[in-house]
Amino acid sequence: MKEPEPAARRQRSFRHAALTTYATSLVMASLSLVNVFITSRVLGPSGRGELVFLTTIAMLTSTLASLGVEEATANIAGIEPGRRRALGGNTVLLSFVFGIAAIGVLAALMAVFPGVAGDSDRLLLWLTLGSIPMLILLFYLQFLVRADYGFAATNAAMLVGPVLNVTVTGLLAALGLITVGTAIVTWIGGQALATLLLVWYTRTRLAGFGKPDLPLAAESIGFGVQAHTGRVMKAGNYRLDQWLLGAIAGPRELGLYSVAVAWSEALFYLPEALAMVLRPDAVRATPRDAARQTAVVFRMAILATVPIGVVMVVAAPFLCVTLLGDEFHSSVTQLRVLVPGALGMVALKLLANVLTAQRKPMLANAAIAVAFAATIALDLLLIPNHGGLGAAVASTIAYLAGGLAVVWIFVRTLDIRLADLVPRISDIGRLSLRLRSPASP
Repeated sequence: MKEPEPAARRQRSFRHAALTTYATSLVMASLSLVNVFITSRVLGPSGRGELVFLTTIAMLTSTLASLGVEEATANIAGIEPGRRRALGGNTVLLSFVFGIAAIGVLAALMAVFPGVAGDSDRLLLWLTLGSIPMLILLFYLQFLVRADYGFAATNAAMLVGPVLNVTVTGLLAALGLITVGTAIVTWIGGQALATLLLVWYTRTRLAGFGKPDLPLAAESIGFGVQAHTGRVMKAGNYRLDQWLLGAIAGPRELGLYSVAVAWSEALFYLPEALAMVLRPDAVRATPRDAARQTAVVFRMAILATVPIGVVMVVAAPFLCVTLLGDEFHSSVTQLRVLVPGALGMVALKLLANVLTAQRKPMLANAAIAVAFAATIALDLLLIPNHGGLGAAVASTIAYLAGGLAVVWIFVRTLDIRLADLVPRISDIGRLSLRLRSPASP
């Protein structure tokens, strides 16, 4: 049996994985923002809005269609390594089956309610929908690889799409050939390359892809469905506002709002990176140990997010108008309204993730449901009369409400006090020390 890893080494490994994953997220965000700059400048608010609308449909639909199997895959692969080969085979089978089913359901929905598809080009729409099975497989493989601490592979896969997008769209823009269609094809190509990278890694570095195991698939779906409700609602919190805004207010309003969202989501990358790195350990830990480790990480994330958010509020005119043009002036206020919601998102991403890792997905779902219900109600109330600003207000209120809910549930469920989640003065020095000496125990 493998000897337990010393605590100091585990701490260094966690810190290294967290820093590299966060650094990858920052690079990815920077590249994505360059792509936002290029497409916004060349295509304008309307073209940018159509591009965001199509990619949102694909990403949101693929998340809905995954049925939470990725959550079960992460837990089973972490606790029972002997079943990883069968899990690999199941990811291929289930992504194809669920993806085709999702396309069929969406096609029927658009036939009955044409407004769901907005004013998007139908050829581009179907091209985008065709990528859904691949997107589901990419999603599944990320969780499978991370379950074996394969953060380097998933980090590389995360970068493939943004690198390709910036390279190709930049070249096309320089040649005067960029269109919504070429941007969509480039985006799909980036997702395909990321998927191929993780397929290669799974085959050559992990257990590979075995024969699909139907009883295991049923077990994965059984657990996954419990966790899936929360993932669906979380995806709705991120992307439903853009879908509704595009359908209700049109592509121009969505284009303006999408710029504010793109900048504000930079505040999500730190908690996302920390949640990814926490997951394998949280699956294996006792509830008390998982809670204690998460509390420290949560406090650090809050302390790091606040100053970045303040800088973003001050720099909003530069980020939206100076860089992108006067057409995006409305994005300034929307960005400033979105920034405070990041505090709620830190809690949702970190604490709900650990609850699911501790086999309590329904409790995580309850907190996410608070944010989701607020998102839908406020979007429908505010978007018709206030457009993108209404969507921004709705998102911030929803994120903060969900964050408070998950903190309350986390404290009541795991062996931890509320005070353990409140940042302390001593944490500032600790954070500074860790940033200066990331390799120290």
